Amino acid sequence: MHAVRIRSVIFIFTALFISLPVLALIGSWLEWNAVSAQVLSELAQTVLPDYLLTSLLLCAGVAVGVTALGLSAAAAVTLFRFPGHRFFEWALLLPMAMPAYVVAYAYTDFFQFSGPLQNFIRTTWSLEGRVFPEIRSLGGAIFVFSLTLYPYVYLLARTALSERASNLMEAARMLGAPLHRRITEVAFPLARPAVAAGVALALMETLADFGVSSYFGIQTFTAGVYKAWLIMDNRIAAAQLATLLLAMVLLLLHLEKQAQARMRFTASSANSANSREAQPTQLSQTQGMAIATGCGLLVFLGFGLPILLMLKPLLLSETVIPWERFLEWSFNSLRLGGITAILAVGFSLLIAFSLRSKADLFARSISQLVGLGYAIPGAVVVVGLLLPVAWIQKQWPNSPVGFWITASVMGLIWAYLVRFCAVALQSIQSGYARIPASLDDSARTMGVTGIALLSSVHAPLLKRSVLAAALLVFVDVMKELPATLVLRPFNTDTLAVVAFQLARDERLGEAALPSLALVAVGLIPVLMLSRAMRKNSSQA
Repeated sequence: MHAVRIRSVIFIFTALFISLPVLALIGSWLEWNAVSAQVLSELAQTVLPDYLLTSLLLCAGVAVGVTALGLSAAAAVTLFRFPGHRFFEWALLLPMAMPAYVVAYAYTDFFQFSGPLQNFIRTTWSLEGRVFPEIRSLGGAIFVFSLTLYPYVYLLARTALSERASNLMEAARMLGAPLHRRITEVAFPLARPAVAAGVALALMETLADFGVSSYFGIQTFTAGVYKAWLIMDNRIAAAQLATLLLAMVLLLLHLEKQAQARMRFTASSANSANSREAQPTQLSQTQGMAIATGCGLLVFLGFGLPILLMLKPLLLSETVIPWERFLEWSFNSLRLGGITAILAVGFSLLIAFSLRSKADLFARSISQLVGLGYAIPGAVVVVGLLLPVAWIQKQWPNSPVGFWITASVMGLIWAYLVRFCAVALQSIQSGYARIPASLDDSARTMGVTGIALLSSVHAPLLKRSVLAAALLVFVDVMKELPATLVLRPFNTDTLAVVAFQLARDERLGEAALPSLALVAVGLIPVLMLSRAMRKNSSQA
């Protein structure tokens, strides 16, 4: 009875902890009055149409870009054999390590009117005027997001094609269908649910972005939320814009879950009809080199070139690198990442253990609520946390709540946990799925129950899952920008914040070092993922 009460308290606390930002945004609409109506009317007549149109155009462009790049790359490495295909299987994931705002910093200096590329073209061919469109534009943002987010589509589409497409393409070949028809009429339709899920994930990242849209001066919902709160000093307008942004993200999350469900259905249907796996098509030397060049260009544009462009100003800059301050920024990032990773893993372990012990409706609801956090953009989390603080400060001016949330790391870590607990929970639940339930029954017959069961039986078997969960949360916190930019205390700058501020001030040489440090950290989960993929393919 005592254990049940503790579990209920933990779940209720977790529910309030994670859901407060969303509840606060919903509660902001309860403050409806003449002033709120006037604010909403002004928004609808001025900035809201621009925010909506820009966000929709950005999402449409990114959807087309990540679909074209991700699906083409997945089809290339899955359906064909060409020189270097084993290398490209994992190398095509490398752009996942690049924060989109870092790529934006690198390409702005390279592609802008006075940049080295346009200067070289104008000098070589005696041209005048602009050679390429302005990089700091909606088209430039679509280009950057497509290069950094296509791995979402690539990863899911590759899995779908490797599981289902080869056998059916072989059957189509035996029936006389040419190669282009086998690809467009057999392989691509099978990958459609996976592509839809990958596009939904990419669009959630796009809508949650603040660094690229702010740096490029694009009027998206995320940038509008920050302007409403920090520049207009209007919390009602910020809350209403954040609510609309949240609604768009929740719609994408719903579409992604539907696509994932269709993927499972298609997999079971296809696998039941499959016999043995057919071999991918061996291409001629010319065809193989063409596909290898295309894959190499993707890796170069999404990963290699931004690295080189950030290294150049770092190495050529005459500015003395402030190593002491860099170490301070790194320490702040490492400290926040470490604390959040430990807390997120602890929360997730308790939730996953409770779900395994008694998966009732209440426990499943809490799990789904925690899983929702990762889809909530940082801008929404910030407004959702600051709204209650503003209300409390208005009612009790001497309350210390405002200090603890805005002048210490507590508010920042709270925002991190709201966003990234889902990452840890998913990893730990996948680890629990590999532990047979009979092991728990055997332990209980020997009198091992409750926390003892978790510590002595489950914990040794969950070491790898717990480590993976901690690393993923740690890396996500290191790269997080929107919430950190607003909620960090004074003198608590992180690598992400410093890189953004220096790049915004056109000090790219100084911004290169923290940006490259973030890329190095981002490589950790990418290398883990590529290793797991190689291991699975070798076992298959």
